[in-house]
Amino acid sequence: MKIVILGATGRVGNELVQLALEDQHQVTALVRTPEKLTSTDEHLHVVQGDVLNKQDLHTAISDVDVVISALNTDGTTTLSESMPLILQVMEEKGIKRIITIGTAGILQSRTHPELLRYQSPDSKRKTTRAAEEHHKAYQTLEQSNLDWTIVCPTYLPDGERIGKYRVEKDFLPNQGVKISVKDTAQFTYDQLTDPSYVRARVGIAY
Repeated sequence: MKIVILGATGRVGNELVQLALEDQHQVTALVRTPEKLTSTDEHLHVVQGDVLNKQDLHTAISDVDVVISALNTDGTTTLSESMPLILQVMEEKGIKRIITIGTAGILQSRTHPELLRYQSPDSKRKTTRAAEEHHKAYQTLEQSNLDWTIVCPTYLPDGERIGKYRVEKDFLPNQGVKISVKDTAQFTYDQLTDPSYVRARVGIAY
């Protein structure tokens, strides 16, 4: 399989690169700082560029089967600004499948199901800026004709892959409080071959 990974130098993105290379997929990583990628695997093609540059996206998203975005917010609007560009390039290239990493804040609230978790009165977030960025990206995906999946983890500590966790469509599993970076990456990677959550958000937690 030919896979483009955006946000490949981040915590989840780096794990996704390693998982894909272990299975000998052809991986293209669009990164601003190539030296942050330490792998020299022959199946890895690194493109230096920016997700806000449509030409760079055209270069990276070429002759591939799927796009995985592990872009985070990092105190900027890069996530919400890049998503329309990414989808435009995918549509121009005839690529239908995109898997992204979101946040549990954009899942539905259990106490106020008409609201997202970050919008609900019981939200404990000190700031909603990051969740608002992910919400904009979600809205962009929802309005597209693509086969998207948004993996929505809660608190993401480092740690080993446990392999046992709970998932739920549109909601965070009840009383879920954390999920490791490695398990989040593994579940995200598994969506390459699992159509269960196409055009859906999926909450993940232990």
